[in-house]
Amino acid sequence: MTNPSAEVGVIGGTGFYSFIEDPEERVVETPYGAPSAPVAVGTVSGRRVAFLPRHGAGHAYPPHRIPYRANLWALRSLGVRQVLAPCAVGGLSHDVAPGDVVVPDQLVDRTFGRTQSYVESGAVHLPFADPYCGRLSRTVAEADPSVRVGGTMVVVEGPRFSTRAESQHYAAQGWSLINMTGHPEAALAREMRQCYTSIALVTDLDAGVESGSGVGQEEVFALFARNLERLKTLLTDTVSMLPDPEGCSCSTWADGIELTYDVPGASA
Repeated sequence: MTNPSAEVGVIGGTGFYSFIEDPEERVVETPYGAPSAPVAVGTVSGRRVAFLPRHGAGHAYPPHRIPYRANLWALRSLGVRQVLAPCAVGGLSHDVAPGDVVVPDQLVDRTFGRTQSYVESGAVHLPFADPYCGRLSRTVAEADPSVRVGGTMVVVEGPRFSTRAESQHYAAQGWSLINMTGHPEAALAREMRQCYTSIALVTDLDAGVESGSGVGQEEVFALFARNLERLKTLLTDTVSMLPDPEGCSCSTWADGIELTYDVPGASA
């Protein structure tokens, strides 16, 4: 792609609706409908960055209604090849605590009813054994030594929180984090040949970890809001340190494969 509008994408999670000062607003049309919001494009740490609030302005889209395919395609159409994806998560064990920031290395999909892929015909099978870009994850950890690296995030359909029994079941599998938006976002980014990493802020301990009334929306939103400036600083520092995505397996997996969908700006 010549003269891309942005090289890095940030997808903001719950309560994270803006990131770039004095952005240019881009209304992007995609084959998959409109993205969650117009894309804000500007300069962060000397790099062109595109920001998209995952849930739309004012949290218009619940987790199971987010236009995931439109979002990733829109970012790629602007030139984005590396995506940083902060999100709110629950903790499934006492190994994590509210306020921890975690870069998971594995994902378990427990969603249903979501369109999971750009593939609608032909034989295109995405390699997804390692769902997150190791180079991006290491860069996030280097930007802030308090970031915890590793762990499995299970993604549930939502918008309801888990029952206590469900939460205990997930914890018994050895999974450490629970979330409602991490899939199919990560897989779609890989299909778009983008490097992608989740940046998970633990906002609560899930229902199966502690006794009491379980998880509540107010506490999740409140803790995320208290950590918003911290996340913005982490993202700004990470952007300044990002490696060159050229040659990363997040993109080269499709070399020599005849893709049956459009990856805007990608070389054949």
